[in-house]
Amino acid sequence: MTCPICAAESVARYRPFCSRRCADLDLAKWLGGSYALPSGDPEDISGAQDTMARAQDQTPPKPH
Repeated sequence: MTCPICAAESVARYRPFCSRRCADLDLAKWLGGSYALPSGDPEDISGAQDTMARAQDQTPPKPH
């Protein structure tokens, strides 16, 4: 099995990673949202659509 971060051979202690560094990089990606999965929940979708519609309706004030 190879490390999903750097493709080096994995080490049993850090499996599936090759080192603590690669395990930490993977954790940082999870915590940073890089691995976020899109929601299929209709409540989330409609909430996002409402937020986008409100943002589009708001036009910046014109300077006087």
